[in-house]
Amino acid sequence: MELDFSKKKVLVTGGAGFVGSNIVERLLDLNAEEVIVLDNLFTGSLENLPEHKNLKFIKGSVEDRKLVSELVSQVPIIIHEAARNIIVSTKNPYEDYETNIGGTLNILMAAKDNPGKRVVYASSASVYGNPRFLPIMEDEQTLTFSPYSVSKLAGENYCRAFYETYEVSVSIVRYSNVYGPKQSPGNPYCGVVSKFIDSIMKGENPVIHGDGRQTRDFTFVSDAVEATLLCAISPKAEGLVFNVGSGIETDLLEVIEILGSIFGKEITPKHVDRRDIDNIRRRVLNIERLRTRLRWVPQVTLEDGLKKTVEWLMHEKSKRNKKQKTKE
Repeated sequence: MELDFSKKKVLVTGGAGFVGSNIVERLLDLNAEEVIVLDNLFTGSLENLPEHKNLKFIKGSVEDRKLVSELVSQVPIIIHEAARNIIVSTKNPYEDYETNIGGTLNILMAAKDNPGKRVVYASSASVYGNPRFLPIMEDEQTLTFSPYSVSKLAGENYCRAFYETYEVSVSIVRYSNVYGPKQSPGNPYCGVVSKFIDSIMKGENPVIHGDGRQTRDFTFVSDAVEATLLCAISPKAEGLVFNVGSGIETDLLEVIEILGSIFGKEITPKHVDRRDIDNIRRRVLNIERLRTRLRWVPQVTLEDGLKKTVEWLMHEKSKRNKKQKTKE
């Protein structure tokens, strides 16, 4: 399905964050008429956003009901990426509740009060917990092991309720371990891939919590973006949940091995104790629903995605060094 946003206005909540800013950039590349970004910059950064005549940035929170209602009324498409991530949520479940659940309810209430909207809700594969079967299908039972997964599943349930009760057009994407450019290791809440690369660039041993044999389904950010945008415009996506992953199970030691080949050296990870959020042993998603209904397939292999991420982080490091020299 061809992505056409040339006459569309889109609100992206959390649009200055990692995935959100990649969505914003892609929308602008697709000639969206206007992209409105709502972000409180808790983990997002203005540096992630390009300067563009069709981009409008609003500093604010999805917890602000009045602001959310005003912005939703202006656009036909809302891509809801704003959330407290798993680390922040575990440290402060109240903030998790207010942002991830309350903020999502604000979006849906505004969409209900302004008919004709499409809401794409960014959820997470963390809602599956430790699954009974692999690869994980969308109808697998959910088992929430963290405040983050609880709130993400609650957001999904609200989406379903508003779809069935109020006929709000919704689509849900369950991301699995998205990585890539704009996932800055300077952000203490970033994912493991950027942390691994940053450590290697500093000449340090990348840290693995546990034995490194825990598996994940790593998804390159451009693939996640394409899936999200397809869900934003396809009638076939309405009312459904979609797994967004690579469909390939990879353990952390394999990631280290691939990074070693990219950097051209043997890398020895440093093993430390598991954290309270390290409670998922295996993960790989079944992505057939996305493939069959929306004709989406991941385009970027893990090796190519890691290369692209290394290149971006090296470029960012070079920019920082130049800025530092200029100040001196």
